[in-house]
Amino acid sequence: MKYETHDEFGQLVVDTRTIFNWLYDKPELDLAGLLVLDPEQYNSSVDQLHVALPKLAKYVKPEMSVEEFDQTNQSIWYMPQEYQDLDIAKWLLDQCTQDYQLQRVGQELLMYQERNLFPLLCYLKYLVDTMRQHGVVWGVGRGSSVASYVLYLIGIHRIDSIKYDLDIQEFLKD
Repeated sequence: MKYETHDEFGQLVVDTRTIFNWLYDKPELDLAGLLVLDPEQYNSSVDQLHVALPKLAKYVKPEMSVEEFDQTNQSIWYMPQEYQDLDIAKWLLDQCTQDYQLQRVGQELLMYQERNLFPLLCYLKYLVDTMRQHGVVWGVGRGSSVASYVLYLIGIHRIDSIKYDLDIQEFLKD
């Protein structure tokens, strides 16, 4: 029986049998960063077969609260320095051509700032730019995120929340 689940921190945790099955189906699978309950059998097989596969580390539950874990991970964003340094508020405001757009973006930016989500907005800008650069297609919009005009300007979705009078509170709830 394969074992694959997410812990309370949202991390994918698997067992060795699952990894063997994944490798059988896709031998080029990148195993880096996998959290494994019982890596001993896999690591022993790598040693015995003298294959150039990475060894796996045993899953250890983080010794912190879920809130601390989230805060720690929210401070780490893997994106180019130019996006880390981007003044996302200025960039978004520069996209506005009408006063009502400026007002909406200003309102939303205050809400994003209260939640310390500016690094996330910078990352989303990087993600959209990268997808466009590589011709990746993504959906037109889903769920409550379409209520955010800021996400519309970044390109996450294609639903103009001002045009459809969507309330930002539907997305950034208190």
